[in-house]
Amino acid sequence: MTNNHHQHGHHPTEHTGSHSHEHSHSPEDEARMAKMLDLDASVLADHLAEVTDWIAGNAGTPHKIADLGSGTGTGTIALARHFTAGTVYAVDSSKTMLERLHSRVVALGLNEHVVTVHADLDAQWPEIGNLDLVWAASSMHHVAKPAKTFAEVFAAMNAGGVFAVIEMDGFPRYIPEDLELGTHGLEARIRAIIDNRGWNKYPDWETDLVAAGFEVEQRIFSYDFAPEPEVVGPYAELLLGNVRTGIADQLSPEDLPIIDALLDQAHPAALVNRTDIRLRGSRTVWLARKP
Repeated sequence: MTNNHHQHGHHPTEHTGSHSHEHSHSPEDEARMAKMLDLDASVLADHLAEVTDWIAGNAGTPHKIADLGSGTGTGTIALARHFTAGTVYAVDSSKTMLERLHSRVVALGLNEHVVTVHADLDAQWPEIGNLDLVWAASSMHHVAKPAKTFAEVFAAMNAGGVFAVIEMDGFPRYIPEDLELGTHGLEARIRAIIDNRGWNKYPDWETDLVAAGFEVEQRIFSYDFAPEPEVVGPYAELLLGNVRTGIADQLSPEDLPIIDALLDQAHPAALVNRTDIRLRGSRTVWLARKP
């Protein structure tokens, strides 16, 4: 195991999966994270459906499924809808996230297909075995000892079972190039700061998955589309607001007022008032099968 597994950074939005190990998040942090997760699921629904459909097409008919780092339930709900004959175990270290997830599945009438499990993967594997499908979206790079977790997943799975590890390939791109605000290349400068800080970094998981005994296939899913302004505006605003808070000390004096204008809902160029926002990005999926 190389050291870069333990030197992972934290994405300023934490918006695609909750931590699988405990952190001292304030209620405000958890509420913001939950809102981000829910918005992400809504805005990127078609992209996430493409990812889910591909995994589902390779998973056969699983009866026992686990979602590791389930957050507010984007993956859990997608899995419960795909595999109506199965049971999904939503595993997360945050009771707040699990309570929110439970409320969502009840409202959707899926509660008979979902079991919430409060567990810290760094401490102990939960008492879940004979799994046919395990889903881990943006959660494995938060685990302190991925090799240990991969081995535990392998041991908990039935032969022929599928383990899907999903990661975001960097920060989503959403800031229009022509801002009419006197500067260009703002997003590139923000991304450079984020990359330098190592947020959301993760290794190529194939080596560790193979070492755990899995047979691995890898695929990248990209997206580039313009959602409805009333949907993408609040999403982009929350993304940029989290970035503004997280890297304010490294933003230039020229860029700060531009960002503040984009976040000022009364400004005509604000993200929530724009009609030219495109979302661009990608996710990598490692599809690991137990022989």
